[in-house]
Amino acid sequence: MSDITLAASPAATPLTAWLGSGDSKPSDGAYHGVITPVRFDERTVEIEALVSGAAAHDLGWLRRVEVRGEDRFRWLSGMVTNTVKDLGPVAGAGNLVLNSQGRIQGDVTTWRNATQQQDSADDAGDKLEMEIAADQHEKLIAHFEHYIIMDDVELVTRERETAIGLSGPRAGEVMARLGLPRPPEPMSHTRADWNGLSLRIRRGYGVLAEHYEMWTTIATVAKLWKFLLAGGATPVGFAALESLRIAEAVPSYGIDIAERDLPQETSQMRTLHFHKGCYLGQEIVERIRSRGNVHRHLRQVELDGPIPDSGVELTLEGKAVGQVTSAAELPLRAGPRRFALAMVRSEAEAGREPLQYTAKEAAGVARLLDVPPVL
Repeated sequence: MSDITLAASPAATPLTAWLGSGDSKPSDGAYHGVITPVRFDERTVEIEALVSGAAAHDLGWLRRVEVRGEDRFRWLSGMVTNTVKDLGPVAGAGNLVLNSQGRIQGDVTTWRNATQQQDSADDAGDKLEMEIAADQHEKLIAHFEHYIIMDDVELVTRERETAIGLSGPRAGEVMARLGLPRPPEPMSHTRADWNGLSLRIRRGYGVLAEHYEMWTTIATVAKLWKFLLAGGATPVGFAALESLRIAEAVPSYGIDIAERDLPQETSQMRTLHFHKGCYLGQEIVERIRSRGNVHRHLRQVELDGPIPDSGVELTLEGKAVGQVTSAAELPLRAGPRRFALAMVRSEAEAGREPLQYTAKEAAGVARLLDVPPVL
C-alpha cells in the first residue's frame, strides 16, 4: 500500500454551493483552503464597488471558534500577541500566533462578547471567540491544543454558521437602507434579530473602505445574500478583494507572512501589545523592541511598470534589497494603479529611493509608500 496520503480537495463554501445551483454561476476557485467565487462581473465593476460603493462577498473561508472554560481569558492571553483581558465588552483585536522562538505560526482575530454587566472576566456569560482562516484552522487548533495542559479550556468550532462580507465606503448606507444595525467603530460588533435571521455583525479593520462581517446559519445564508443585493450591494469575488487588500496594505498569512518571519518584520504593530503580560514568543518580541530593530520590514510600494509575480527581486543600484510578496492592479476611473507588498531591507528604506524590478521581460520602478494611497 502506498504511504502517500492525498490531501482532501477544498470544499465549496455554503454560499458558493447555493450560487452554483442557480442559472447564473460565478467563476469559482480555491482561496484560503475553500472553493469560493473568483468573480461575478467585469473586474472594473467589482473594483468600483469596493473603492466607491458597496460590495457583498463570500466569507465562507472564515471559521468561528469559541474559547470556553473558566481559564479561557488567562489561557488565550498567553497564546496570542494582543490584549485579551482588556478587550472592550463588544470588541475585537487582530493577533499573531507565535512559537517559542517568536516565529509567526498564523494569525487570528479575537472577539469578546460581554453585552451585559459582568462580575468578572471569568463569568460564563463573558464569551471569547477566535476567527481563523480555513487554511490555518486545523494547524492552529492543533497548536493551541498542545498548550492546553492543566487549563479548563475547550475550543469549539461553530460548524453550522458561515459569513458574508459587506465592504466599501457606502457599505454603511446599504445597512441603513436595510435597517441593519451598524457597529460604530472598527473592531466592534453587535447582534441583531432581523427579517427572521439571527445575525452577529462585526466591523473589521479597514483603511480605504469599511468592512463588515455578517454571521448567520448555513440554512439562511442565501436569504441574507439576496437581501444585501436588493439593498444595493454589488457581488464581488476574491480576485477584486485581493486587489483591495494589497491597496490597503493588509498582509495575508501564507502569502506575505511566513513561518520564518518575526512579528516586527511584518509592520503589523496593531497586532502587538507590549504591556499585556506573558505570552508564547513574547521574550523575542520584547528583545527586538528593547535592543533594536529588525533588518527588514514588509512595506507597501506603488509600481510603475508590469505586475510582478511573488518572489520578484527589488534592487537598488544593482543590489538585491527586497522581494515582492503580492501585487495587483486596480482599474480605477482616473486610470489604473498598481500596488504591491514587499519585504524590504532597512538600508533600502532609509533613503526612500525608488527601487527597480524586472517582470515579464520589462523593467519597472517601485516607490515606497508611508501610508496607503487615496484612491
